[in-house]
Amino acid sequence: MKAHYLACDFGAESGRLMLGTLEDDKLALEEIHRFSNEPVQANRSLHWDIDTLFSELKKGLKKAGQLKIPISSISCDTWGVDYLLFDSAGAIMPPTFHYRDSRSARGVENAYLKLKWENIFAETGIQFMALNTLFQLAAESPERLECAERILLVGDGFNFLLSGVAKAEESLASTSQLYNPRTRSWSKHLIEALGLPSRLFPPIVPSGSRLGVLRKEISDEVGLPSLEVLATCSHDTGAAVVAVPASGSNWAYISSGTWSLMGVELPAPVITDTCRELNFTNEIGYGGSVRLLKNIVGLWVVQECRREWARSGQEFEYAALAQLAATAPPFQSLINPADPRFLSPGEMPDKIASFCRETNQPVPPNPGATIRSVLESLALLYRRTFREMEQLVGNSIERLHIVGGGSKNALLNQFTANAIQVPVVTGPVEATAAGNILVQALTLGHLPSLKGARQVVRNSVSLDTIEPCDAQSWDRAYERFEQLTNGAV
Repeated sequence: MKAHYLACDFGAESGRLMLGTLEDDKLALEEIHRFSNEPVQANRSLHWDIDTLFSELKKGLKKAGQLKIPISSISCDTWGVDYLLFDSAGAIMPPTFHYRDSRSARGVENAYLKLKWENIFAETGIQFMALNTLFQLAAESPERLECAERILLVGDGFNFLLSGVAKAEESLASTSQLYNPRTRSWSKHLIEALGLPSRLFPPIVPSGSRLGVLRKEISDEVGLPSLEVLATCSHDTGAAVVAVPASGSNWAYISSGTWSLMGVELPAPVITDTCRELNFTNEIGYGGSVRLLKNIVGLWVVQECRREWARSGQEFEYAALAQLAATAPPFQSLINPADPRFLSPGEMPDKIASFCRETNQPVPPNPGATIRSVLESLALLYRRTFREMEQLVGNSIERLHIVGGGSKNALLNQFTANAIQVPVVTGPVEATAAGNILVQALTLGHLPSLKGARQVVRNSVSLDTIEPCDAQSWDRAYERFEQLTNGAV
């Protein structure tokens, strides 16, 4: 059997429409259309340009239509937490705020006037991040919420724009901090306590739900008749975890990109005082599984350094930066990637220099030394997170899978193996798109099970295993890292 599917994967830097072809228990991916995703700064706030993103999606669909092949279905996935508000006519109410917008701090203050953090965590099992949907909605004007008819997180919003059917897919809903993983429903307690209109929240559906066919006006415009729209895992990390090529037990994953999501797959949530204190999160995966994980700042710091150097006339490809870092002296300076200063955009090399001065370390003298400092520190943060995760699940984890764009960073992957001292398996790079498509195949009955889907991944991509080395040097570096960060998470 040969079947074709479309996955539209929206990331924090770019989006792409991917064609997936499933044949002979192998999955082939082809990029049909790629486009940038640049946030918009307006009226002292940061927004997403949803109109442009949807226009780019339709350009991709036109290209898919020109292929003149039978395509079974399409699904969209995006980052978590951000949302679209729709009015009673079904139109988007601008702006669509970016999760890095500064208003979230005000939302935290507003929420804590009505709720204690311990109660929020007990209800949701979601780690504290000021960017969570709960805090963003607590920063919204009551007037704007009163005018809204519906809220959809961004991935579900795009599926609604394609199909006309408004549903909240479970993996994405679980990122909002307004979802209860025990009852598998919206948290009425939190919604009522925050004074949010309950009518805004649509029905929640499982990962892998059929929504309907492509709206006729879009179908006519792009030349794709009878294309079915599915809600796979609308959360990109949920989709990526489906494509982790793991077998057996005692494995963990990192979905590596702008953010690094390190976690394990469990049958039930871990909602304990220790989990809250360690700031882990319980999100929902395919089949109702739980993704116990932590959001780590990831390659964002590298991306921001590269942008800052480009603004000053120094253009570097990522491969060139990795080469410069590989030749820089080891362990000269370490940072805490989780320090709040590194979460906001702009002036990233200066922020790194400032952290080093404050901690009486040498300031990295050049881009190579700066990137090495970031990558070594990120690997050490992975080590801390890995050990905390073992503490929460109560057993040792034997191997780590790294998927996503960051799996191409061979230097960071080796640092990670060295820091944690377990084998690291890398690939696939396009894990999110692959997972999106595999869930489509599962939903349509073209694959028998998640186990079978992961076997398809192993059949389809070349996987590299990186063995750890240099344990003593990394142990000494970790002691320094712990002293520098004072146990901060």
